[in-house]
Amino acid sequence: MKKKIMTLGLLFILLIGMAGSLSGCESVTTRANTQDTWAKIKKRGTVVVGLDDSFVPMGFREKSGKLVGYDVDLARAVFKLYGIKVSFQTIDWSMNATELRNGTIDLIWNGYTKNPQREKVVAFSDTYLKNKQVLVSLKKNHITSFNDMTGKTLGVQSGSSGYESLENNPKLLKNKIAKKTPIQYDTFTNAFLDLNAGRIKGLLIDSVYASYYIKHEANSADYQETQGTFKSEDFAVGMRKGDKTMKAKINAGLKTLKANGTLAKINKKWFGNQKVEN
Repeated sequence: MKKKIMTLGLLFILLIGMAGSLSGCESVTTRANTQDTWAKIKKRGTVVVGLDDSFVPMGFREKSGKLVGYDVDLARAVFKLYGIKVSFQTIDWSMNATELRNGTIDLIWNGYTKNPQREKVVAFSDTYLKNKQVLVSLKKNHITSFNDMTGKTLGVQSGSSGYESLENNPKLLKNKIAKKTPIQYDTFTNAFLDLNAGRIKGLLIDSVYASYYIKHEANSADYQETQGTFKSEDFAVGMRKGDKTMKAKINAGLKTLKANGTLAKINKKWFGNQKVEN
């Protein structure tokens, strides 16, 4: 009997210790999310940006492995104003807010759409680029409207704004597709492979990605882009709630780049004569 009591007592102490440890970890995480880290980053001389390195043209790797893209150029231009280098960290895009919260990265800057759900856990900069969701299909499948996807298989990237738009507005497209459930992909590159192979009939994707990808395909004439009625989106930089100085510096930097013509040059480099809205 005494052994049972001692065993139960030890288990109780162990559980209390574990609870305390978890509480301590939670407190550390909470403090990290409410701290203003600008002074620390300025002293370090480097800011860490999290991105999906397959999201053309915002951030992606060339065949050589070199990281390039619209957001890569823009982030470097903003922080150059403050004498800070940018280190880019490839992350699982569906875990971007977690990586930010845990301190693995300082910013989410990769065609990141500002919306009410994300604003609950992430602070956003001013909008620097407008975007919209489009349905991409092969012309041979004769899909020219959302209604044409009735009973057909749709692809979407996990954790993307397209996935959120699909879920939040089910009547527009979700309720029409096969099993009312999309096929989720870790990257748009893999989604396009399945689209080309006929494993999915449509792909809900950011217009900036779709336009750039299709333009650079040898068989670009084979694709169909269809606009539905999803609302336009605002691309902005995501950061921890406590980083108020960071937010102010990024917003000021974006205004400076727009005023001195740097933003227009970056637009031209990545979108050519395509009209974009900043």
